[in-house]
Amino acid sequence: MKKIYSFIPARSGSKGVPGKNIKNLNGQPLIAYSIKASLKSENICRTIVSTDSEEIAHISRKYGAEVPFLRPTLIAGDNSTDIEFVLHALEWLKKNEGTIPDYIVHLRPTTPLRNPEFIDLAINSFIKNPEATSLRSVHEMPQSSYKNFEIEKIYLKCVGSGTFDLDEANKPRQSFRTTYDANGYVDILKSSFIIKNKLIHGNRVMAFITPKAFEIDSIEDFQFIEYISKINTTLTHNLFN
Repeated sequence: MKKIYSFIPARSGSKGVPGKNIKNLNGQPLIAYSIKASLKSENICRTIVSTDSEEIAHISRKYGAEVPFLRPTLIAGDNSTDIEFVLHALEWLKKNEGTIPDYIVHLRPTTPLRNPEFIDLAINSFIKNPEATSLRSVHEMPQSSYKNFEIEKIYLKCVGSGTFDLDEANKPRQSFRTTYDANGYVDILKSSFIIKNKLIHGNRVMAFITPKAFEIDSIEDFQFIEYISKINTTLTHNLFN
């Protein structure tokens, strides 16, 4: 049996949406959605929140998560990276419990609307592909990024072809390759790979395609997701009941 833990990062500082991780979203703190989705997974055996805040820790425990440590302030700032909090958690577990998970399910609180069945499907798919270094969830972009532009000096240049001839970008949508946006629905990481390489994802990242995932970066995003969650009452009900 593989040991599979979820890690939910929830630092206290947020400039876009102050107090974001515990801000009320239709009657529940934002972080509770990720905690409940993790707890309802059939494969995840421990749900661990990494935070620098006693208040977030208290709320996380109330909803069933473990918070065995507080994250140092040094790695909980605006410029802190995923590798820092993941390595800190692994090192703490190894030192204090003598064990680490085989796989880490990385669940960002800023993507609250998840179906636990999709989390389990991602886990099972990843385990069946041992050559993959990690898994990242993505959803299809409504328009191929090959139809987008960059600016060189003052002129528009097609991203896909690298040409300044914009008629290339006016071809039918079906003539361009499908491209995908990474989202925060679910990432799966290998502890052994992270410890050995000091990298999160590596160069054999398995794609896991999800429905469009809505992420929170601003107060407008928060209000939109609040509206979406009111419409999708079945998902919300299943998480909290």
